[in-house]
Amino acid sequence: MDRVYDVAIVGAGIVGCAVFRECVLAGLSSVLIERAADILDGASKANSAILHTGFDSKPGSLERKLIQAGHHYYRRIHHKLGLSLLETGATLVAWTEADRSQLDAIAATAVANGVPLDRLSPDDLRKREPALADRTFGGLFVRDESLIDPWSAPLAYATQGCLNGGTVLRSTNITSGIYRDGMWRLSAGQRAIHARTVINCAGLQGDIVEAIARPSPFTIRPRKGEFIVYDKRAHDLVQSIILPVPTPLTKGVVITRTAFGNLLVGPTAEPQADRERATVAQDNLRALQIAGERMIPKLAEQEITAVYAGLRPATDISDYQIEAVPEENWITVGGIRSTGLTSALGIAEYVIQLYAAHFGEVKPIVDPIWPTVPNLTQSLPRPEADRHGDVIVCHCEAVTQKEIQAALTDPVLAAGSIGGLKRRTRCMMGRCQGFYCTRRVVELAAPYLPELAHAAGPAA
Repeated sequence: MDRVYDVAIVGAGIVGCAVFRECVLAGLSSVLIERAADILDGASKANSAILHTGFDSKPGSLERKLIQAGHHYYRRIHHKLGLSLLETGATLVAWTEADRSQLDAIAATAVANGVPLDRLSPDDLRKREPALADRTFGGLFVRDESLIDPWSAPLAYATQGCLNGGTVLRSTNITSGIYRDGMWRLSAGQRAIHARTVINCAGLQGDIVEAIARPSPFTIRPRKGEFIVYDKRAHDLVQSIILPVPTPLTKGVVITRTAFGNLLVGPTAEPQADRERATVAQDNLRALQIAGERMIPKLAEQEITAVYAGLRPATDISDYQIEAVPEENWITVGGIRSTGLTSALGIAEYVIQLYAAHFGEVKPIVDPIWPTVPNLTQSLPRPEADRHGDVIVCHCEAVTQKEIQAALTDPVLAAGSIGGLKRRTRCMMGRCQGFYCTRRVVELAAPYLPELAHAAGPAA
């Protein structure tokens, strides 16, 4: 660990992985530091997987600017990394007269943000989304809202960073740091990491990490969102992302397909103090179920596959908190809420601009390596058992033994936890939620994952 990096990025969520990739491609020696055993173990592991257009973002805000930059960037590069893009569009539905009265203002905001949309009458809505409840008051159709695989994108960003010379350190919790003579010495237990510039992408821990350099200008106020996942048979009940008229606190309950062939309803929006655990509450889940069935009555006939909850790193300030702190050789990236999946690549570009303006020249790599990640979505071909002895381990999601072993032994960024393995393969995430395949998955994973060291015998 005697190496001195140009930049150390703290936090390997979606934003940290995107910033790491951009720093490496900009020619900076870079290290990505994550306290968990694998990437995406914080806020980024649970979201609605929507690639937003920013149509309803506040005009002139940094969030609006970076959502749109990230949206365009993702569309430009996703094919080169083997990533998905399901161009479903989004239908914003006015369920009440009060909702309808807000449509003109929402449309005006979209026009100000340069996002094309179409006005829909109640008849238009019924033709576009036949399964919607009858009583609607019209709506808006946002053409360019899309769905993506929310786990493979950051994996691809981090993998490309590694293949082009970057370093990823997991299970490395930064607890303190000293800036002296133009260099940071970050401490993680007995380990010391040296870097000229630190970029704070710590998400839910953002204000805690920020305090290493200065009194934090923001306070993280975790906001919990709970979701219901319906079985794959519910997937075709909607054709687009169904959005409500948003409120100042939340975008409201959304109904959307997923890239994995399910149907998602959520989220809730509930402040909480705990930054580590996002539990689900039966009353909230039942309220989501009722809300979903009120909008799509046929959901009452569908089975629920899973429920989950995630935390968003909201702050006491409405906009993103991204700035350079030149006197500390530090860049702050804080308050990135549910739009971070979309804006991550735009944030990364913006961070490089801040770096070049305040800390030094960048010299982009001329011919970078472009990896492709394995496909997890239903929209592209997926591996199946073949004639060479491969077998399906997880039958609900058609995950093969070769896929699991490949994720565990990847020479660039192997799965570091059982959660990381699930996010790389979809194993144990289907209708039975691992009831039939957990034992075999654990047998295969135990030799590679410390958390499973005593969980199973040898894998045959």
